[in-house]
Amino acid sequence: MIYNHNFDADSVLEVLRTINEKYPEGSREDEALRIAAVALFYVRETQKLDDYREFFRSFYTPAIDYIVVSQTFATREEADAWLGGGSAREGALVGIAGQGFQVMPGRKGPGLRFVRMPLPEELMKNEPPKTE
Repeated sequence: MIYNHNFDADSVLEVLRTINEKYPEGSREDEALRIAAVALFYVRETQKLDDYREFFRSFYTPAIDYIVVSQTFATREEADAWLGGGSAREGALVGIAGQGFQVMPGRKGPGLRFVRMPLPEELMKNEPPKTE
């Protein structure tokens, strides 16, 4: 599940307060909820909420979401023309006719080449079906 990293801190604090009302003062749950609320309040008051939101986002965002295809080509010929055109950058991930490739240094001398690097959607097609 992907969570909203742009959460409203006041709304979260209000929910924590509402939940906390269900537990007796001094209980483990009361203590845990108060600690969580004060920690969020502290982050907000010290103006570190944006830093926390980025940490929160990276904590709950799957690594697959960070993979970005920089170019997509219908044919290998189009991709080769782009590669030779001077705008390709080492490390770029490209899609060619539905398959992923990464731009890498040439083996012999200067220049760049494509190395097969499956795209996330290719890898997901090969996953075995999940059973419950």
